[in-house]
Amino acid sequence: MDPIESAVRQWLDSVVIGLNLCPFAGKPVREGRLRVHVSTAADELELLTELQMELRKLDETPPAELETTLIAISNLLADFADYNDFLDQVDQLLEEFEWSGDYQVASFHPQYQFAGTMPGDAENLTNRAPYPLLHLLREDSVEAALDSHPDPDGIPETNIRKMRELTPEQRRQLFGYLPSE
Repeated sequence: MDPIESAVRQWLDSVVIGLNLCPFAGKPVREGRLRVHVSTAADELELLTELQMELRKLDETPPAELETTLIAISNLLADFADYNDFLDQVDQLLEEFEWSGDYQVASFHPQYQFAGTMPGDAENLTNRAPYPLLHLLREDSVEAALDSHPDPDGIPETNIRKMRELTPEQRRQLFGYLPSE
């Protein structure tokens, strides 16, 4: 397996599923319906082309076979500000190809920082990953998952609490790929 894909899958298993940050992630991973595409794009246009191809793949494949895709970005957007700016182009692509309402893109980055937080704030860990990621989600699946959860509005606060409760050793084990804050 590609080392980047391996690192992303390890993060999924230990952080996203292991800490139950996303109560909906385990099933598609266990069933082999999550695809990890490692992008080697050399520029943003090439990355947008790969994004378009991955969205088409989701369009052409039933959810029972392929539920969701993670694009791991290996060569670009290492700076969070650049990555965050790129998300505007992602939204434009969804609009241009009329995929808004059918798909949404969740964002993860090694330097992820929510507005109004400091870089070392625990809540940022909920969206930190070993590589910049674009998580392609089917809107219908997201809605169904949220409808089946007893408290979907409580998920973010629960996740923040989990991150704050981690010991320094647990943080090192789970997020060892991150530079020290």
